[in-house]
Amino acid sequence: MKVELKVNGQAVTADVPPNTLLVQFIREHLRLTGTHVGCDTAQCGACTVLADGRSIKSCNTLVAQMQGAEITTIEGVAAADGTLHPVQAAFKEQHGLQCGYCTPGMVMSTIDLLKDHPKASEQEIRELLEGNLCRCTGYQNIVKAVQAAQQAMGA
Repeated sequence: MKVELKVNGQAVTADVPPNTLLVQFIREHLRLTGTHVGCDTAQCGACTVLADGRSIKSCNTLVAQMQGAEITTIEGVAAADGTLHPVQAAFKEQHGLQCGYCTPGMVMSTIDLLKDHPKASEQEIRELLEGNLCRCTGYQNIVKAVQAAQQAMGA
């Protein structure tokens, strides 16, 4: 089937089998490998991307469902000149990553979280990131990174 969507601001058209998952399309067809596959069951959040500005887990979403959508992956978050998004910068500055496997999904979820909850408390941040797992137990620094991003973004 033919799919047409925007990925990181670029129009994309491709012929794919109807059962192609969005994460497969992103990684295998577009070669954007920053979006990770962690569990294949939408449990861990490593595959989180933004679809029309909202975080979704791309491992349980068919690319056909995204017809006409605007998809942003971790590769599309930084400015064109390489300047990090405030959330990316906060994760770097606060050491909000260890092995880095969960980091792209955490960053994407945080961008969405801060849109709706710019002044979230520490407890709210922890609850709102429940759908993203860090197996290195870096949660304390991840929460610090989200709080730093809140400040950087003017909350």
